[in-house]
Amino acid sequence: MAQLTGQMLIGSERVSGTGKAICAVDPRTGERLGPEYRYGGDAEVERACALAEEAFDAYRETGPEERAAFLDAIAGRLDDQAGELVRRAASETGLPVARLTGEVARTSGQLRLFASDLRAATVPGSTARYGANPPGGAGVAAGPATSVDPAGEGGPEIRQGRVPLGPVAVFGASNFPLAFSVAGGDTAAALAAGCPVIVKAHDAHPGTCELAGRAVAEAAEEAGLPEGVFSMLYGDGPTLGIALVTDPRVAAVGFTGSRKAGLAIARAAAARPRPIPVYAEMSSVNPVFLLPDALAERAAELAGEYAGSVTLGAGQFCTNPGLVFAVDGPGLDAFLDAAATAFEADPGAPMLTRDLARAYAEGVERLERRPGVEILARGREPDAVAGCQAALAAVDAGDFGPDLQEEIFGACSLVVRCADLDEVIGLARGLEGQLTATVHGGGEAAARLLPVLERLAGRILWGGWPTGVRVGHAMVHGGPYPATSDERTTSVGSLAVERFQRPIAYQGVPR
Repeated sequence: MAQLTGQMLIGSERVSGTGKAICAVDPRTGERLGPEYRYGGDAEVERACALAEEAFDAYRETGPEERAAFLDAIAGRLDDQAGELVRRAASETGLPVARLTGEVARTSGQLRLFASDLRAATVPGSTARYGANPPGGAGVAAGPATSVDPAGEGGPEIRQGRVPLGPVAVFGASNFPLAFSVAGGDTAAALAAGCPVIVKAHDAHPGTCELAGRAVAEAAEEAGLPEGVFSMLYGDGPTLGIALVTDPRVAAVGFTGSRKAGLAIARAAAARPRPIPVYAEMSSVNPVFLLPDALAERAAELAGEYAGSVTLGAGQFCTNPGLVFAVDGPGLDAFLDAAATAFEADPGAPMLTRDLARAYAEGVERLERRPGVEILARGREPDAVAGCQAALAAVDAGDFGPDLQEEIFGACSLVVRCADLDEVIGLARGLEGQLTATVHGGGEAAARLLPVLERLAGRILWGGWPTGVRVGHAMVHGGPYPATSDERTTSVGSLAVERFQRPIAYQGVPR
């Protein structure tokens, strides 16, 4: 078992911070978990950014096979350390071992997906997204052109490719300590694109971050890559985090977290003398639309599935369904009765931190006090210092307002009773942007709803439930604001690499 040191990773160095000291806390028991981690400051940001900038030109010139082998090496190290990662992450987050075991596999799988795409970019005729044919070794990322206009009467040949942006700052997420953290999707996509990465580790699971960070750093060293290809810092978001975002050598940001933090990062990036893109996944209530035919056929079955999706992971997925819209009637009554029973039976679970548990309890209390809202069921109180007690609420469409769109991060969901399908569609048109929208039912009602949902969400589910995101080529994990800061992108799947590249055209440049 590797000994945790409490140190940051700045290139090939292991560095002890000198700022505020933090420890991980087991959210089930309140036990403090060593070692102590100290925040870095301006000096650590300066060193990490300087190394990343120095590494950029050499790293962007690596070939697809070299970069693919690097990603595969990270994945292999994570798989080899899976038991240790899971044990530490379970202690720091309270998440179940089975869930975390699957998350290790997802994390290594993401890395291997990008590695596979990099290798595919070398296949003749490929239109992969990893660069353009380098014109005589001019420093362009290797790989075939994504588009070619042949030379002709209109002028010379034009080849289009994509080049990496530069060093990328990645902010680890609290709710996915592996798949959206140090070695997660943003890091994998940026490294695949040819960009060095500087990660701001998350305070809620610093030991897990150290273990995952070592896997990346050691793989980089073993591959002989420039030492600034990867660094990981501990620090406060409003200070060290903003210092990273505003450093002129950082070219883009990947973030998963709260709307408040995401908007602060986006504002800082936009205020730079040279603004940079921020790809922030922020908040979503993932509305579900239960159409009359589905309720008439299987109301009780849908209710059980719904309760399971709301309470999965103590409601701490970014895709738990927080809103349901349905036409009032016997089918909806049966659904609500069965859902209430399922919610009351939920044993509850620890949340990731005490602060999140406190915010969740305050959110449910606000819902209880809100005129027109009825609390239909509460789950059992879990035996945890940072516990989440599930909550099911309902409101009539006439009492539904913008305040009820706000995400309550945790196992809480609100059902909106509508008079008819027109009212359902009208409310859907007024919703904020979402990561997902789910439809149960079919026929003309579903056909009328689909165009509305295409403007609302990044992923539309016909049947099923939104929790869980499959990593693949067609997946979109993004959506209109405020689900994300840029609705044209995805943070999951192979298209995620395009966030950290830009298109470039070579006109008349020799092959």
